[in-house]
Amino acid sequence: CRRAVLNERVDEFEFFLEKPWSDGFPVVTPTEERISRILAQTERDYEEVIGLIPPAMEIATVRTVAVHALMAGCRPEYLPVVLGATELMLREEFNVNGVQGTMHGVAPMMIVNGPYAAEIGVHGGNGCLGPGFRANATIGRAIRLILMNLGAGIPGISSMTVFGMPSRYTYCLSENMEDHPWDSLAVSKGYRPDENVITMAMVESPRFCFDDVSDEPDRLLLGIADTMAAMGSWNMHARSDMVVAMGPQHAGICARAGLRHRDVHRRLCELAGLRVGDLKTGGNWRRERALALPIKVDPDDDDFFVPAIKDPEDLQLIVAGGWGPCTAVCHGWSGGSRAVHGTYQV
Repeated sequence: CRRAVLNERVDEFEFFLEKPWSDGFPVVTPTEERISRILAQTERDYEEVIGLIPPAMEIATVRTVAVHALMAGCRPEYLPVVLGATELMLREEFNVNGVQGTMHGVAPMMIVNGPYAAEIGVHGGNGCLGPGFRANATIGRAIRLILMNLGAGIPGISSMTVFGMPSRYTYCLSENMEDHPWDSLAVSKGYRPDENVITMAMVESPRFCFDDVSDEPDRLLLGIADTMAAMGSWNMHARSDMVVAMGPQHAGICARAGLRHRDVHRRLCELAGLRVGDLKTGGNWRRERALALPIKVDPDDDDFFVPAIKDPEDLQLIVAGGWGPCTAVCHGWSGGSRAVHGTYQV
């Protein structure tokens, strides 16, 4: 019996699932053969330092990022996107350290634009937020495993998020360029259509604006703007990022009326918000918060309009999802993070 116990084979899946840094799902066992196969996708030095992952400040190298991409289930060709996203999220203005420990439930949403995203199958159409699409699921999961394993973003230890949320498993998508009436988000930021670009924003899981009645932009955008404004949303009480993902049907209504991407973006910034008098009745209102906003607010004027978007750069407007009368609105964090974007090496 003793010999049988000693010779018992270790269950590789149970081994990882029992670790405190597991995301709760089985991982691909990172054997040397598998690691070599995924590293073959890059010409970068395997020991090149990407950066320190807070709060534990463990070193992320090309190799350790590849190991986590492998564990998450990534195909080798996904590695350049995971490397690019890791570099991007470590920019100071993104403040991943703050989000690692926050009580909030935000997560880094990755919007991947460009020809390489299409080539490897990052999905932006029907059901793009999952489940069912390996590139979306595993690229986003790799980022989460890096934050947990190298950064120690472990619930109840350094991560104080009250609830967490499903998008903390993975939060990665592309835009639906097949049904897109405008240029991509990346092009709106000044990149060329042939450049491979990632945009990352710290946002909540989406709230949906379902509108199968509006057939003209004014009515449609009022409903979306209402979904963007809520007393309990940090966007009303601080300068925070927001992602609005218009479904192709809603975007098409605007485009057929002659509105361009920048027109819709501007109109949503103008419409989304609440009066001071409404904000005082509940939610996260504090007079000192209103006075600290980067825009002038009169906390004594109940009719004063407070916009949800304090700076137009904070609204990331994309077109994604399948056909149907729906737009997804993803509210932001408490003002401590700025969205980041940049190209990545393929």
